[in-house]
Amino acid sequence: MAATFRRRLRRGAASTAVAALVLAALTASQSPAGAKNTAAKGPEPTPADTPIDGGAAYYTDLPPLNSPVPPRGSNDPRPDGDSIVTGPAQAGIPATVLAAYKKAESEIRAADPGCRLPWQLLAGIGKVESGQARGGAVDAEGTTLQPILGPQLNGHGFARITDTDGGRYDGDRTHDRAVGPMQFIPSTWSQGGPAGTGWGADGNGDGKKDPNNVFDAALAAGTYLCAGGRNLSVQQDLDSAVLGYNHSEEYLRTVLSWFAFYRTGSYEVPDGKGVLPTHRPGANGTRDHANGSTEGRTGHGRGTGDTAGNRPHPGRTKPNGPAKPSGSGDGHTGSHTPGGDHTPGTPETPGTPQTPGGKPTPTPKPPTKPTTPTALQQAGDQDLTTTAGTDFTTKPQVRAVDAAGKPVAGVPVRFTLPGTTDARFPGGATTVIVTTGKDGLATAPTLHAGAKTGDFTLRATAVGRTAPAVDIKATVKAKPAPKVDLLTRTSDKELTATAGHAFAEDAVEIKATYQGKIAAGVPITATMITDDPDHPVQNDKGPYFKDSQATGDNKDKPLRTLTGLTTDADGLLKLPKIYTDTHPGTFLLRLTTPNGTTLTLKLKIAAPAKTA
Repeated sequence: MAATFRRRLRRGAASTAVAALVLAALTASQSPAGAKNTAAKGPEPTPADTPIDGGAAYYTDLPPLNSPVPPRGSNDPRPDGDSIVTGPAQAGIPATVLAAYKKAESEIRAADPGCRLPWQLLAGIGKVESGQARGGAVDAEGTTLQPILGPQLNGHGFARITDTDGGRYDGDRTHDRAVGPMQFIPSTWSQGGPAGTGWGADGNGDGKKDPNNVFDAALAAGTYLCAGGRNLSVQQDLDSAVLGYNHSEEYLRTVLSWFAFYRTGSYEVPDGKGVLPTHRPGANGTRDHANGSTEGRTGHGRGTGDTAGNRPHPGRTKPNGPAKPSGSGDGHTGSHTPGGDHTPGTPETPGTPQTPGGKPTPTPKPPTKPTTPTALQQAGDQDLTTTAGTDFTTKPQVRAVDAAGKPVAGVPVRFTLPGTTDARFPGGATTVIVTTGKDGLATAPTLHAGAKTGDFTLRATAVGRTAPAVDIKATVKAKPAPKVDLLTRTSDKELTATAGHAFAEDAVEIKATYQGKIAAGVPITATMITDDPDHPVQNDKGPYFKDSQATGDNKDKPLRTLTGLTTDADGLLKLPKIYTDTHPGTFLLRLTTPNGTTLTLKLKIAAPAKTA
């Protein structure tokens, strides 16, 4: 068994070399410098929020050497259509799982374009964490047919995390387990995160956040990977993000190998037909039929404390220089000689990477040190103005420049909205991070105005730089009032009441139209006026309204001009209850629209009956 395992590991190591070279080619501009030994620096401080999988087990299968080309009969990678295929992994990804990864990429690209999250990274993590949801064993909504659970995090071979969810997600009331296709532990799913309510997300729009649903889990994982203003096209940020799942350099290399493999090509297979990983026994990694799958994944939890161990946290810590798959060339720690032995976790002497044809492949040169920006300047159209409820036609834009006034590329710029506005970026975001391009420009995504009108200031800040922030002025104007050319009362019943008593409930209902069509959303002002035909003014006696928001002594105070009234979708408006004082007579109520259309109604108030 040991000999068989070593042979498989050597084959996997060779395949990782190819994958690492692919990654180096894809990210040549971000090639890492030399690898560093994180262990030599001692443990990092335990993060405030436990990272995603609690340092639990994962699959260690590596991509095959061959390019990702669909095999014969790729629509059914299980030869007999029923038996489970195990062994070398392929590039086929189950249809619903693949759709979830791509949907998450699209949503995060709109909300946080500066992150540059590729769906293939989610696929790499999903492969390592759950074998793409156990080969795509999900229903039509993307929820796993059976729970996918990691081993109990009880301190035996893994971190010790006592129960945080009462068994709601993992069915375990004593300790937590990693849950679902992306293996979130319950505390990470429901606690912490940008809003303090957890990293859980609703990726399929059903109003629920379910770690067992691949759409929800993929969006949550993407959000987690992008946290802290990361730009995943930068190698350091990419490594830090992946290590946020499991603080293991072997885990990092395995995920990045699959990431590189999927970037060279992939194809869709039917749900439930995905190739499953070859399992390797991990700490306490036994089959659990009652509570879902916990089988055969390598464990990397450490310690027996109550948290997940010393691993990075989004926006807080960076890994102390993990070994980079594109630096040494093979995707593990050094080159592996065919026929030689390799003990898991033992670094080997770095060598020159070899292509499948045997020719040495040059190591990409590390990028030159980026230029430091000295200033941000507002760019593009300076007039950021729109009406309430619409998109700004001009996107906020700034340019990063150096001391010589030349544009600086690769600068992450954070655009932040103040709390005084309800304008939002896509996805309801109040903050987005965008990286400057070759022209030094960073352009925020489209900004949508809410209902609140007025001026506000949007701030652009260079993340991690000392360049002064730039304030961008924006204005939201009120929507033009709908036009009205006719106001009519819906009833011809005479409006009468007795002095000291109120008119009937809903006594006055009017309809607004324009050129014979319904006029919805029309603001209307109701005023009790005098009967002066030339200069009518607000009356000081007779019928009146009450302020429904008033309290105390003002609760019953007469109100003879009422604003804030609006016609509904059918162009109708029912006036609030009308009260009377002790004055009898005929009084006038005038209704006025913003464009000057009016309707005047007579209110007749009879004197109270005399008592004997």
